[in-house]
Amino acid sequence: MPDWKKLIEGKIALAKRGTKPGKTNENARIPAGQTEVKNFPTLDLGIRPDVTTENWSLRIYGLVEKELNVNWAQLQAMAQVTEVSDFHCVTRWSQLDMDWQGVPARELIAMAEPLQTAKYVTLYGYDGYTTNLPLDALLDDDVIIAHSVLGAPLTPAHGGPVRIIVPKRYAWKGAKWLKAIELHEYDRPGFWEVRGYHNEADPWKEERFSDD
Repeated sequence: MPDWKKLIEGKIALAKRGTKPGKTNENARIPAGQTEVKNFPTLDLGIRPDVTTENWSLRIYGLVEKELNVNWAQLQAMAQVTEVSDFHCVTRWSQLDMDWQGVPARELIAMAEPLQTAKYVTLYGYDGYTTNLPLDALLDDDVIIAHSVLGAPLTPAHGGPVRIIVPKRYAWKGAKWLKAIELHEYDRPGFWEVRGYHNEADPWKEERFSDD
């Protein structure tokens, strides 16, 4: 098991320190404080769960009419899309024009038929990670439950076999190794949110920490 105290302190320090300053003001697609990269870095909690296409499934439950359990074959049988978006990490790097393949989150949520009282979601990863979003944010057109990126299957390092991508938020809002989506009436801050990260995580407002 990782040393959680050191891990958390290290990742928060990295986010505050950031990478070397870049010429972010020359590209309007890069939020303030971010530097463009080309190599898609990896950051996680130090745990890479043993989940494959053979044993992966996604549960959608909580304030829904129909609880769903979707396995790999069922996900692949759904209509697939490619969503091109920019990826902004709180540790101050951005990668542009990432093309993700998968299923729009709104399609799976619609299948579960959310109750009118459902206003927020918690996203769960197979590594024990959690993060939170307003339901409306999850239903944005560009939010995708992705199994591939840049034409190749997601590797375990990047959250494969399946992760969620939420382009309008810093990347910690997109859980890797996606295991479950729970719908709630009230907001429930996730792993990083209870440790000082901003609840909204809008990169264009530099909402990195709760006091930003």
